[in-house]
Amino acid sequence: MGSVMQAQRATGQETDTELVARAGHGDARAFEAIMRRHNRLLFRCARGIVDDDAEAQDVVQEAYLRAFSTLPLFRGDCALGTWMARIAINIALDTQRKQGRTLRLDDLDGPGDAPDREEMMFLSAHATPTPDAQIERSQMRALLQLAIDSLPAKYRSVFILRAVHEMSVDETAACLELSSDVVKTRYLRARAMVRDALGAHVEAHSNDVYNFAGARCDAVVSHVIAKLRRLGLIGPDSPG
Repeated sequence: MGSVMQAQRATGQETDTELVARAGHGDARAFEAIMRRHNRLLFRCARGIVDDDAEAQDVVQEAYLRAFSTLPLFRGDCALGTWMARIAINIALDTQRKQGRTLRLDDLDGPGDAPDREEMMFLSAHATPTPDAQIERSQMRALLQLAIDSLPAKYRSVFILRAVHEMSVDETAACLELSSDVVKTRYLRARAMVRDALGAHVEAHSNDVYNFAGARCDAVVSHVIAKLRRLGLIGPDSPG
C-alpha cells in the first residue's frame, strides 16, 4: 500500500485516501478519479462471478453506488480497491442467487492433485505487434476468453485476478475473502482447466494458424512478380 501511495505521489496523482477525503465532501472529480482508477479491477472481479460482460458492467455500477453511499464506513483497514472489490463480488453473488444460481466462493474444493509449485501465467503482452500478429492475437484472445468463461465461477474468479489482473496471492485472497492456500490451489486447478479447454479450442481452429495472407502475402507476390519482370520472364502486362 505504501509503495502504491508513493508511486501515485511521484506521478502527481492523489492517493486513494486523499480522493476518499474529497469524495466524502461530495467532490464529483474525486468520485470520477476513483472510478477510473479502479474500473478494471471491479469489472474483472464481477466478471469472475457472472457470465456476461453487460451484467458485469451493471454489477460495477451498482458497486460504485453502494460504495459511495457508504463511504464513511471505509476506515482504511485495507486498500480502497480491495474494499470496493468485495462490494462488487457480493453484489455479483447476490445477482447470481436472484437468478437461482447459488454460489459460495468459500465452498470446499473437491479432491484432486495439484502441482506443488505455482507458476504465473500472465496474459498481458507489451510488444507492439504487426497487423498480422494483431489479428492472430485477437483470435487467440477470443479463444482464451472462451476457455476462461468455461471455468466454474469459484475458479474463474481466482484465475482472472491472478492471471489476468496480475494480483498477488495475498491480494487475491483479500478481495475474495479466501485463504492464501485456497487461492493457490484454485489457481493451479484453474490454470490446468484453461490449458485443457484452450487446447481443445486451438485444435479445432488449427487450420487457421500460419495463414499466409494479408500484407505478407501481398509483399511476396509483389516481390516475385517484380523480380520476374526484371529477368524478362514475364511482360509488363502479365496478370499478377
